[in-house]
Amino acid sequence: MIFFCFLDMSSPNVLVGDPFYLPGFPIKVYPVFLSGVGNDIIQLFKNSNIKLRKNMKLINFITLVLLVASYNMFAQKGLEKILKVYPKWTTNFEKKSIELDELFPGGPPKDGIPAIINPKFVNISKASDWLAGNEPVIFLKINEIAKAYPLQILMFHEIVNDKIGTTPILVSFCPLCYSGIVYNRKLNGLDVNFGVSGLLRNSDMVMYDQLTESFWQQFTGEAIVGDMLGKKLDVVQSQIISFKDFTLANPNGIVLSKNTGFERPYGKNPYVGYDDEDTKPFLFKGEKDKRLSQNEKVIGIHLNDIAKAYPYSITSEQKIIYDKIDNQEIVIFHLPGTASSMDDRQIEDSKDVGATGVFIPQVDSLKLTFQFKDEKLIDDQTNSTWSITGKSLNGKLKGSQLKPIPHGDYFAFAWLVFRPNSLIYTP
Repeated sequence: MIFFCFLDMSSPNVLVGDPFYLPGFPIKVYPVFLSGVGNDIIQLFKNSNIKLRKNMKLINFITLVLLVASYNMFAQKGLEKILKVYPKWTTNFEKKSIELDELFPGGPPKDGIPAIINPKFVNISKASDWLAGNEPVIFLKINEIAKAYPLQILMFHEIVNDKIGTTPILVSFCPLCYSGIVYNRKLNGLDVNFGVSGLLRNSDMVMYDQLTESFWQQFTGEAIVGDMLGKKLDVVQSQIISFKDFTLANPNGIVLSKNTGFERPYGKNPYVGYDDEDTKPFLFKGEKDKRLSQNEKVIGIHLNDIAKAYPYSITSEQKIIYDKIDNQEIVIFHLPGTASSMDDRQIEDSKDVGATGVFIPQVDSLKLTFQFKDEKLIDDQTNSTWSITGKSLNGKLKGSQLKPIPHGDYFAFAWLVFRPNSLIYTP
């Protein structure tokens, strides 16, 4: 907000004009002139024998200088960087929960990474022609409709606006944080589409809604700038798993098609070597949490206001971990067979980072314990085999589904900067 002055001799104290938008400046101007400053300028003009009402050009010049100076001060706090990404934002920058200088251009402009608005899908058989079994996909299932969104596509779009039944969903993936998160995109009773702003905060994608152009933090689902300030998107349960695991648990599932309307080198990784503990996060300006290496992967769980991170260095070795968060017993699986999307140039040739799942280890009243034997996940009570999705594939409990606990796989720096009070699991 910038205050612009009009001198009005009819008011001895505070001089006010009608607010307006200055052409070329994305700010509202409120004409206000405090009497102390006004009297000084008036006295200056009197001493110079200048008649105020006949020299409005000089007065306007002085106030314009003040306006530009104020604008420069404002721009230095972040707006100038935002306008470099896109100069015609309709975002209400007066509403914000962050400082604008926390936002940084990530490289591409607004919509330079194009969100998918009308996604198309193919069956598993057709997807198998171009999608390797070890390639990672974001998997979700709503009302028995199972869908897979390959990271080889999301790497180039970061957002898919979709709908499963009557549920409008936003499938998001920020490669720089390795955060694949699905949200319900219904706002104020409307199905609202989202796009990629071209801005980053704490190296995490900043999304915008196409209704008000408010800015949203991808990692938390919270509106941080604009008229939607205070709104938060509801999380929809999802997992990053291999295409093979998706097909085993959901033989009738469907897969996001490469027919997106855009020409992109799907299957290739533009972030070669980024999935490495020694890599420094891109444009990360937050404080470094010394408890973990910044780019170490973690399984993040936020349950009943308690955040806890489970380092991949531990979970990938143990494969099965039992824990309790706020009196809720959980089991964590970390099983091999899923490639990183951000290692080798060709995703299917990347290192095996595995897939993870978090569940309540119980079916009805039967509490279960598990072991990973001969490359299979088996429960000790019935000898049934299980998928990383928590679904029993064979045995007495075939078809049973463990209740999932919302979780995600992230680079440690991202989890810890947005969940600074997070606990760290140790065996």
